[in-house]
Amino acid sequence: MAVQEDLKRGEAPREGQNGPSADDGPEAAARPEAAGRLEPEGAPDATTEPEPRAPGDLVQTRDEQEHEVGPVGIASPTQLGTKRFVYAAYFAGAIGVAFIVSKAIDLAWLKLQTYKPAIGEPRDDIVMVLAGVLGAGTAVYYWYRTRARELAEQVAAEMSKVTWPTRTEVTNGTLVVIVTAIVSTVFFALMDKFWGFITNLVYGGT
Repeated sequence: MAVQEDLKRGEAPREGQNGPSADDGPEAAARPEAAGRLEPEGAPDATTEPEPRAPGDLVQTRDEQEHEVGPVGIASPTQLGTKRFVYAAYFAGAIGVAFIVSKAIDLAWLKLQTYKPAIGEPRDDIVMVLAGVLGAGTAVYYWYRTRARELAEQVAAEMSKVTWPTRTEVTNGTLVVIVTAIVSTVFFALMDKFWGFITNLVYGGT
């Protein structure tokens, strides 16, 4: 008899049965299966609150995973961080070196032409190629010098901390400068007239 009662208690509600029957007794009403609430094993209770995550916890919720956007294609400038300023500085340095070298080659070519006229006028195709190669070589040389690159990265990191003033701040500062300049001009003009009048009274000038 005890075995049969245990088997009856462990049975799930049959189809068409909305709740516990009168034969099951008061213990069947307390079971979630008898009330029609079949929950899968291991499912979290709705009344329990989610455990707080630690600051260093890398576990993401389902919403964070759905809204997370991974990197697509080439890294954007914001993903490069302060290194984009370093790249721009080296690129600008290469262009500057190439420009200076091109002018130096033109000057040297013209000087050499005075001694040997057969050389002719400076040729831009040769000058530009030489200047570009020297500029790019200079940039690559200083890029592979660890000390120079680290110094450039440190400067870029410090410059990234600089904040630009807002439009309102610039407008207010400009108005303050203009008003101060006008007031100072009027004040010193009046003082000049006043001391000129006093000087004429003291020394008897006309």
